[in-house]
Amino acid sequence: MIVDLPNTTTAGISKTLVKIREEGGAVALGRVLTLVIDTEFGHEEEAIEAANDASREHPMRVIVVAHEHEIDPDAPPRVDAQIRVGGDAGASEVIVLRATGGAASDEESLVTGLLLPDAPVVAWWPGAAPNVVSQASIGAIAQRRITDASSQPDPLGYLRHLARTYEPGDTDFAWTRLTLWRAQLAAVLDQPPYEPIIGVEVSGADDSPSTALLAAWLGLQLDVPVSHEVSEHANGSSGIHGVRLVRRSGTIELNRPEGNVATLRQPNQPIHDISLPRRSLRDCLAEELRRLDPDDLYGTVIRDGLSRLHGHMDSVTESSGTGR
Repeated sequence: MIVDLPNTTTAGISKTLVKIREEGGAVALGRVLTLVIDTEFGHEEEAIEAANDASREHPMRVIVVAHEHEIDPDAPPRVDAQIRVGGDAGASEVIVLRATGGAASDEESLVTGLLLPDAPVVAWWPGAAPNVVSQASIGAIAQRRITDASSQPDPLGYLRHLARTYEPGDTDFAWTRLTLWRAQLAAVLDQPPYEPIIGVEVSGADDSPSTALLAAWLGLQLDVPVSHEVSEHANGSSGIHGVRLVRRSGTIELNRPEGNVATLRQPNQPIHDISLPRRSLRDCLAEELRRLDPDDLYGTVIRDGLSRLHGHMDSVTESSGTGR
């Protein structure tokens, strides 16, 4: 069910939600959190679709605040709302707020009266993110704050910015996309022979912040020099291309030049094809919603691990322009 509320207020939206519940159209019981999505006009539906899919694992209230790319605070304030429940909202209830003028400049006031009582708040910027997410109006009221470096004009430069502005509770989908890679590499190193790794090479597309984070994580965990190689991607070969782990007895290679299948090569062992799919927005969002406490490992990697790669990342950014 979809209910449109043109030129409305937060109080009007709350009354409509109560009315919908009283009429038996939806029940808000069991919602475990409030997800606030901050996005621009025209980009709402992709984020809502991902949130609806993730809500089957995490029943929640979704509040979408959509606004113009350049907000004019002097324009007349107006909020057009839409409430989606039932089959149109997955296992959640979705409130879409399309704000213009001064109404778009005070996002905290827009959403405060719509938050679930005594439930955690997660903020997500699927596109352009504020300068310091923990200090943004919505970020300040959220326990977790999710950004996506790959959606920024300069992905690698944005990673350096995240390192400078990190606060506990921050996270980024560039890190979430590494989960399957990290699990596979950890599984490989958990098998004999248990020789130390003496060198690491990580390669990926020149616009892949996940490649840089993977290199930073490996450098920290293995305490070895890491070579971070980038190349222009073509024929769909974006993201991470491969990892080489060097031992004195031979080299382990995990390569995924394109598609969702990686090839694992190890000394004195058969070659294996491994499913290593590129993660969807739904998968990344659902994973981040599984934990509402700060991700300490991400914090360590973004603050300390990247510093080992900064010199190389600077040269990459300069040679590739914006990095996209």
